[in-house]
Amino acid sequence: MLSRVAETMYWLARQVERAENAARIVAVNANLLLDLPRGIAPGWRPLVDITGAHALFEEHYSAYDEPQVLQFLLGDERNPGSILSALVAARENCRTIRDIVPREGWEQINELYLDAREGLTQGLTKGGRHAYLSRVILGCQTVSGLLSGTMLHDQGYDFIRLGRHLERADMTTRIVDVRSAGLLPAEAAEMRPYATIQWVSVLKSMSAYQMYRRSEQVRVERGAVLRFLFKSSAFPRAVNHCCEGMRASLERLPRNEAALRVAGRLSRKLLGTQVQDLSQDELHRFVDDLQQDIGDLHDVIAGTWFPPRIGEGA
Repeated sequence: MLSRVAETMYWLARQVERAENAARIVAVNANLLLDLPRGIAPGWRPLVDITGAHALFEEHYSAYDEPQVLQFLLGDERNPGSILSALVAARENCRTIRDIVPREGWEQINELYLDAREGLTQGLTKGGRHAYLSRVILGCQTVSGLLSGTMLHDQGYDFIRLGRHLERADMTTRIVDVRSAGLLPAEAAEMRPYATIQWVSVLKSMSAYQMYRRSEQVRVERGAVLRFLFKSSAFPRAVNHCCEGMRASLERLPRNEAALRVAGRLSRKLLGTQVQDLSQDELHRFVDDLQQDIGDLHDVIAGTWFPPRIGEGA
């Protein structure tokens, strides 16, 4: 397979996943603000914290209020993590490999992009936001399902799975890190109901609430939620499940030794840590280490299989 095609398929999957993740965190945050009292509600800044795009946001916006954060995350094409930017990039990547991606996949991505662009004004309103974000999430899931069900599961599809799982693992760690830092202390009895609502919102950011209840069979509490989101091998958005998926794809690719070493280091660190017992500071450091390993894995994947960048070190 041409290195250019491998890179395009990898980024196509990451960009579709990125658009879906942006829609998820906005939708859940809007609901969370309705469930919590004004003095406790986290506001909109945590969504920019999750993306790590503070410098870019502050370059173009004056305040972390609802209209400006929504514009940044939904429709600002200067932000590569916005829904519209991600879908523009995914559409362009898909266009360049239309001889490899099934026609139905291209049509769905194109339709999703057009709907996201044309419905953006509606999506920025309180009344239209829920319907808009729901369409984006469903459209992204439809793209993933179409590619899974209609593509040859060859090396090209392995790069799609790599991109999807790496982007998903990165976002899961970001959501847990930022959201858990702002959670209320469960030790305060009067705050416990609100803390539970916030942990439920963490799960709902990943459509994990029902599967958590089936898997853990305990009430929503910090340790069990952390264990589920980091270590479950059965839930598709858990970090461990994503790591297993990446390793399975890497094992089918040539020249995979360096990437498998980094993936193995990531899995050992993940499975060797009793994440449910970590303090908040320890959890933050643990997540930083995981994100560093995820970044290292991307660098190794790019350096091994993608075309070299002129003027760049990678």
